[in-house]
Amino acid sequence: MTGLAFLKRWLGAATQARPPEPMRKAPQGARVLVVDDSATIRAVLGRMLEVDGYQVVRAVDGESALELVRQDPPAMIFLDIVLPGINGFAVLRSLRHDPLTEHIPIVMISGNQQATEQFYVQRFGADDFISKPFGQGEVAGSIDRLVRLGRLPAREVATVVSLPVTVPVEAIPDMLANATAELPEGGQAPELAA
Repeated sequence: MTGLAFLKRWLGAATQARPPEPMRKAPQGARVLVVDDSATIRAVLGRMLEVDGYQVVRAVDGESALELVRQDPPAMIFLDIVLPGINGFAVLRSLRHDPLTEHIPIVMISGNQQATEQFYVQRFGADDFISKPFGQGEVAGSIDRLVRLGRLPAREVATVVSLPVTVPVEAIPDMLANATAELPEGGQAPELAA
């Protein structure tokens, strides 16, 4: 080991980086309400959520959002602060004061970078805040935080099944139908050849 490598390791710069933990998601098909007066934001955020397997419902203003929530409560809501008519703060307050909707996780979104908005968002009981413009990472991160905090149920992770190489292709559907999460005797799953 060279002197420089030793020094880096000793100072902690050469430590092994852990791979990032995968983002947790809400269950496949969970209903998510996107409330924003911008057609672009509704389309882009809605598409981000649909790609991740969520069912998206969209509202243009606070009044229609409250109506949609009371008709069929979603699993979570992305709610803009600046809306025509009833603003996002009033919608948030209304939802938090209603026993039928007080449990719904709400993520506030805004293009305004002022800290006062974030203060009021927390004071009125929002679960998270995302600033516009945002990307897939911020949306997924917000959902991940809500799942980790227990505000949303977690999506079940698919079980990976390994098949022995000598299995005929016709037998694979029957094997998958009868697959269990238990390992065969010996404790290791058979490997597939490349």
